[in-house]
Amino acid sequence: MCGGAGTRLDRGEKPLFEVGGAPMIDRVLRAVETSRIDTAHAVTSPLTPETIRRLDGRVPIIKTDGDGYVTDLTAALDRVDRPVLTVVSDLPLVTAELIDRTIDAYADGALTVCVPTELKRRLGVSDDATRAHGGRELSPTGLNVIGEDDAETIRVSYDARLAINVNRPSDAAVADEFARILGGEAVTNGS
Repeated sequence: MCGGAGTRLDRGEKPLFEVGGAPMIDRVLRAVETSRIDTAHAVTSPLTPETIRRLDGRVPIIKTDGDGYVTDLTAALDRVDRPVLTVVSDLPLVTAELIDRTIDAYADGALTVCVPTELKRRLGVSDDATRAHGGRELSPTGLNVIGEDDAETIRVSYDARLAINVNRPSDAAVADEFARILGGEAVTNGS
């Protein structure tokens, strides 16, 4: 999913924003390409013309209207077979290993990967969307599997790499620091 306006980050097209010296979309695409995913698509919109140009010829593109995440996701799901793994372009520390773990955890219906909201707060990253589940406050990560029905399973991860969505400049600073510590491995080898 790489078609959002990126207004909270306010740094141009969000998928092209660099973390650890590489555009977030390249980091995410590398993780997807080195995972067990068979076919990848980039879901774009008129809000991301430079992203479309960057991805053209690298991955099939599904163009949506840019009316918001849920609307664009729904439009994209109408064009692919399910189950489908979705990952947002502002999750720059995602790795093939994390994607493969999500695939392994999937049974049927929908799988939503969340992190404890407290983890996001401790890391100093934004926690815009939260939900209560099992007596805990959780934050969706942007990594999901969507199947044929709506029965949802929540998978809780304590992995900081999934807690860092880049929505604001302060999130970008945390992501850059983690990318520096990890040595850019998400881009170079997908681990």
